[in-house]
Amino acid sequence: MASVCADQGLNIDFITRLTGRISLQHPQSRPRASIQFSVSGTPKQIGAMRGRFMEISRETGVDISFHVDNIYQKNRKLVVFDMDSTLIQSEVIVELAKMAGAGPMAEQITRAAMQGEMDFKESFRQRVALLKGLTQSDLDRILQTLPLTEGAQLVTATLKRLGYKLGILSGGFTFVGDYLKETLGFDYMYANELDMEGNVVTGRVKGGIVDGEKKAALLREIAKKENLSIEQTIAVGDGANDLPMISIAGLGVAFNAKPVVRRKAASAISTTGLDGLLYLMGLHEREIRESSPGSASPSE
Repeated sequence: MASVCADQGLNIDFITRLTGRISLQHPQSRPRASIQFSVSGTPKQIGAMRGRFMEISRETGVDISFHVDNIYQKNRKLVVFDMDSTLIQSEVIVELAKMAGAGPMAEQITRAAMQGEMDFKESFRQRVALLKGLTQSDLDRILQTLPLTEGAQLVTATLKRLGYKLGILSGGFTFVGDYLKETLGFDYMYANELDMEGNVVTGRVKGGIVDGEKKAALLREIAKKENLSIEQTIAVGDGANDLPMISIAGLGVAFNAKPVVRRKAASAISTTGLDGLLYLMGLHEREIRESSPGSASPSE
C-alpha cells in the first residue's frame, strides 16, 4: 500500500489504527483490524492506482478503499441499504420460488439480473410469476427464518445512536422490508408489493417496480426530504441494480458484490460483515458499541 502511494506521488501524512487491541479476557473468533492512511497529493494515474489496490486486495484478502477527503466526509447523515444479499443473507424471491417448486429457474434469472445480464424489471416479473399460488402462511414462514447478515444489527444500532437516518431501498418485497424496518429501526423503506387475492399470491406485483433507476431517484428524494445534499449520503448494495444509487451517493459501497459492481464502485467490503462499513466511514472502534446487552467491548 505504501509503495503504491509513493509510486503515485502521494505522501502518507499519518496512519491511524481504527480497531482496538485484541482482548485477552474476551477472545474473538474472527479478530479484525482496520487501518486508515491519510495521504496528501494528487495521484499520477488514479485509475491505475485503484486497479493496483484491487490486485492487492485479491492477493491478500484485505479490503482496500480509496476516497477523497472533503467537507462531506464527516458530515454524512443518511445511509441507505439494499436488502436481499445485503441486509439479509438470502434472496427472498428465490426462497419463495423454492417453496413453489421453481427454485432453479428463480436462481438462474436472479443471477442474470444481479450480474447485469438481464433487465431487472423483466426478470422481476418473471420471478414473481413463479410464486403464484403461495399463501400468506408461506410468507410468514420466510420471516421466521430470515438470516440477517453478520454485523447488520451492530451497524444499524451504531448509526442510529450517532444520529444517522437509515433507509432500505430494495428490489425485494415490502413484507420483508416492513419486518426489517421495525426490527432494526429504519426510518425509510421502499420495496415491491406482492399482489394477493385473499391470502393467495397472484403472481403479479402491485404498482411500479423498484429497479436501479428508481433506487437512485428515491435516494435523491429522501435526501431532499432530510435537507441533505446527495454528497451527504451513503449507499450500500451488492447487485447491478444497486449501481445507480451507489454511483450518485457521496460514498457508494459494494458489499459482497457481484464482479460488475465491485469494478464500478469506489469502495467495496468483501472480507468482513456489514459492520465493516463503520470502519470504512472512519469510525474508531471506541465509537462502536455492541447493541446486545451484556456484550463485551472488542477493545477490552
